[in-house]
Parts: sequence; structure tokens; C-alpha cells
Amino acid sequence: MRDVKMFTVKKALLAAVVALPICLATGGAANAATELVIVSQGGAYTASQQKSIHDPYMAANPEVKIINDDSASQAIAKLRAMAATGKVTWDLVVSDISRAMLLGEDGLLETIPHDKLLRPAPDGTPPTEDLGAFIATPYFIPAIVFSDIFGYRTDVAAWGGRVPKTVRDVFDLQKFPGKRSLRRSPRTSLEWALLADGVAREDVYQVLSTEAGVNRAFAKLDTIKSRVIWWEKGAHPPQLLADGEVVIASAWNGRLFEVIEADKQPIATLWHSQIQNVSGWVLPKGAPHRDAVLKYLRFATDTQRQADITKYISYGPARKSSLALVGKHAELGIDMSPHMPTAPANARTALLVNYAFWAEYEDELTERFHAWLAQ
Repeated sequence: MRDVKMFTVKKALLAAVVALPICLATGGAANAATELVIVSQGGAYTASQQKSIHDPYMAANPEVKIINDDSASQAIAKLRAMAATGKVTWDLVVSDISRAMLLGEDGLLETIPHDKLLRPAPDGTPPTEDLGAFIATPYFIPAIVFSDIFGYRTDVAAWGGRVPKTVRDVFDLQKFPGKRSLRRSPRTSLEWALLADGVAREDVYQVLSTEAGVNRAFAKLDTIKSRVIWWEKGAHPPQLLADGEVVIASAWNGRLFEVIEADKQPIATLWHSQIQNVSGWVLPKGAPHRDAVLKYLRFATDTQRQADITKYISYGPARKSSLALVGKHAELGIDMSPHMPTAPANARTALLVNYAFWAEYEDELTERFHAWLAQ
């Protein structure tokens, strides 16, 4: 009996030893999935990308795992640091056009063969034609149109029933007392300051390209500086409004849509002088999974995917062929067309970002802006 038991134990141990490499090999294969680090803005935007693009892509490509990184606002500094060390850890980054121009000129981005890489529109229209002028640089793939706008509390007793109607009202502390929140950046802050000071939309960047114009913008910002809470993360201004810490705040329109329509906070949108921008994708030079990310990009930027993102966030698709596919919000059942920055009623007084201006002057004006904040 003892010999039989010993043989049985040895047999079991041998089977375990033989099986062990198989288990390890299986585990190794499971861990060998390609992990794409995709850098975005976080919050509602990343959530909309997850639902409309990442999840369906991973379902169709189980060998790929997408990891979100929410530090797109720091992309310039971080990509420069990665290039300096020779260790690029990001596969794909959300960017606007002017930052793509800047990073591309610094040699930090891959050029994009748009017509070769991207899918045509369903009717065969080439992607470059479908995306049109939004392809302003060979380093950038347009995805969505968004805007910086203002939100305001609708229950401010001190306003006596009045509501802000123009960007001038944002800068009027007498008529609309209370704290404001603006982005901790020269972008939008300087444009809005000039618009509030009476500069015509078509002249903003011409004025801002002069020393006198920059001085004028900062002088206007001086009039509200003591009442401003500066934000850096996109989730911050809607929360400040919801908590009543500020009465007016600049924010990305998708963030305000969430807090107004989903959270039902007593907040309204001020579309006057919205600053329109285009967000899309840039591919860091030396990205660790270049081939895998190019395959992902072909899927993520097609007509249907650009339309699908509007089911979860109020950002307009950059492709012309996607516009007809914009429908209702997937969870709220709201018609999304009136919430697009490009809706005619919303875009009447819109200012389109001058991409070339910010590509040329962003570093200089950012340095001056932070010096002004420190005064």
C-alpha cells in the first residue's frame, strides 16, 4: 500500500511539474496583450472615448488593452521630457491643432499619411476632403470640434434676476458680482479679455500679436484678477459652479453639458464669444506600439466613430460625413444637435482659434502669463 501511495504522490507531483510550464506559458500569453497608452483630457471626454471607441475596439481586438492617461494638458512638457530621455511611453495623444504644429516642428511627432491611413467617407469621399480645413498640419488627425464657453449660476440673488448675456458681462463685477473661474492659461483668457474690451472678433489675433495688444489684454484681466479662481483640470470649473464657490466659470462645453443636463445643477450656458477649437490625435515619434496604434487610429477616426462620440458628449464631429449621423444622447435621450458648438444658434459670435498664432506665441505668452499671475 505504501508503495502504491508513494507512486501516486510522485505521479501527482510529476504531473504538476509537467503542467507548470504549460500554466506559465498560458499566463505569459495572457499577459502578452498589447497595451496602448492613450493620453486624453479625462472626465467626460475620456469617458465618451471609452464608450464610443475604446470599448468596441477592444471587443473586436481582444489582443489589445487600452490604458487611459488623463494628462493631455501637460503633453508639450511631457513629450519634450520623453524625447530628452529617449524613452517614449505614450502611444497616442489627444491634442489641438496649434500644439500639434508646435510639437511637430520640434520633431516630436510622426507625420500622418491621411489619405493612406484613414478610411474614406461612406460615399467614397477621401478623408482629406471629408475633414477639409481641419487638417491644418501633417502631424494631426482631426476628431471633434469643442469650445471654451462660460457657465453661470442661475440662482444668484445679487444679480436681481439679470443673467450675463455677453463676454463683457463676465468682466462686469458691478452688474454681476461674485467670483469667477478661468483657465490657468493665456489661451482663451487673452482673447476674451480683448473681446470684453471691445476688440472685434476678426481683429483679436492681429491686436494680440502686438505688444500694445498684449498689454491691453492683461490690463483687462487685471480688472477681475482678484476675483478669479484659476483652474487647470477640466473637472474643476463645473464643480466650482455646482458648489457655489464661483458664479461664472469658463469651461469646455462638454463639461458644462454634463453638469447641466445630467446632474441638473442650477447652471446655464453662455455661448456668446465661445472660442472654438478642434481636438484630435497626434502620434509621438518613437511610440512603443506604432503598428498597433495605426490600426486603432483607422478605426477610431472613421465616420461612424466620430458620430458615435456625440451620443455621450456635446462635441461636434470633425468629419462632414458624420454630421447627418448625430442623434440622441445614449443615456439621457436628448437630441444632441442643439448642443453642438457648431449649431447655428451657438456659433453666431464664435471665435475660431488661430492655430498658427498659438503655435508661434504660446511659449512666450505662457511665460508672461505666469509672471503676471505671480505679481
